[in-house]
Amino acid sequence: MIIDGEADFRSLLMHHVTTHWPDAIISAYDPTEAGHLPDEFSGAGNDIVMLGSALGEREGVDTLKRFVKTPGFPAVVYFGEEGDERASRKAGADAFFVRESIGHDALIVRLGALLAERNRTESTGSLFVGDEHTGINPLIRGYRFIKKLGSSGHSTVYLARKESIDLMVALKVLRQVPDVDGSVGAFDRFLQEYELIADLDHPNIVRIYDLGVGDDHAHIAMEYLDGGELRSKMNAGINAPTAVRYFLQIASALGEIHKLGILHRDLKPGNIMLRGDDSVVLIDFGLAKRMRMTLEITDSGEIFGTPYYMSPEQGHGNGVDLRSDLYSLGVIFYEMLTGLKPFVADSAMGIIYKHAKAPIPLLPPRLSQYQSLINMLLAKKPDDRLQSAAEILEWM
Repeated sequence: MIIDGEADFRSLLMHHVTTHWPDAIISAYDPTEAGHLPDEFSGAGNDIVMLGSALGEREGVDTLKRFVKTPGFPAVVYFGEEGDERASRKAGADAFFVRESIGHDALIVRLGALLAERNRTESTGSLFVGDEHTGINPLIRGYRFIKKLGSSGHSTVYLARKESIDLMVALKVLRQVPDVDGSVGAFDRFLQEYELIADLDHPNIVRIYDLGVGDDHAHIAMEYLDGGELRSKMNAGINAPTAVRYFLQIASALGEIHKLGILHRDLKPGNIMLRGDDSVVLIDFGLAKRMRMTLEITDSGEIFGTPYYMSPEQGHGNGVDLRSDLYSLGVIFYEMLTGLKPFVADSAMGIIYKHAKAPIPLLPPRLSQYQSLINMLLAKKPDDRLQSAAEILEWM
């Protein structure tokens, strides 16, 4: 989480982080616009809080003191002026940088060390136990663990067998349940993911079987997809007819969630998987939101998603609606057809800039029949795009 009153400085820190960790989930908060965080703010759901000294009328070191006195508060990196280091260290900062002269390598090394320390601390919690056959696995009643499938910043996914019905599932486990403090943190997004899609029944949306919440863990049991990620298929090369088939299936899934007022907000190849029958399945709704919550999100200055697949409005922290998901789908379709991303740059901010300003790339002549569709999906302004997934299906 980045907290500072200057938009350019927040963007700079975001650039440093996403250059090294492109898939990082960053919450950027402006206390001068959204108001100071309440005293009971616990930092729950964040691995690191990056606190700048530009906080309006409130002193940065005083805010730092309030944060670190909270039990369980995550590591705080403080960005202040020359001469502030001693006071910030005394107040409890885990690291200090002069905001006007941040060295990228030094910052990344320090953040990496803090993340490693946090992971070591969490791995000793009561959630994990040793097993001679499967290694270190969560202890969750009713499931037999087979192997670890992958992990992200806050959760790990395991292949497991639900013993009561003898069903293989993908078990997504939140590593640690934080105290819920009213902020939108990892635990909130975890529960929200279940609530948003548990009742959906669509062939291209992952099936959800169960939610469990304990004193020190939460888990979601979902359909195990044995066809792998769409990313792997793309790396191997996808022919045009297959790309169109995948594209239409993803569009159908988006149409279903949009009909219920849900935005995905993080559509990318890593969040699309395949079944053994080669049908694609939309997964990972951890960043999804009900459309009625969009104003709340943008008012607090949050920017979520992966730069390569962000719409121009999402990349600049502006209001988003279903047309932002359609833009992301257009990026994926272009990449499936060509094997290339439409916009690349040396930094996350450079990619975001190109989404907003660079011309839409042309497809090779052999794929020219899809250029009009790409143009209508990757239009810079939402009003110039196709307006719904239903329009995509009609157009095709």
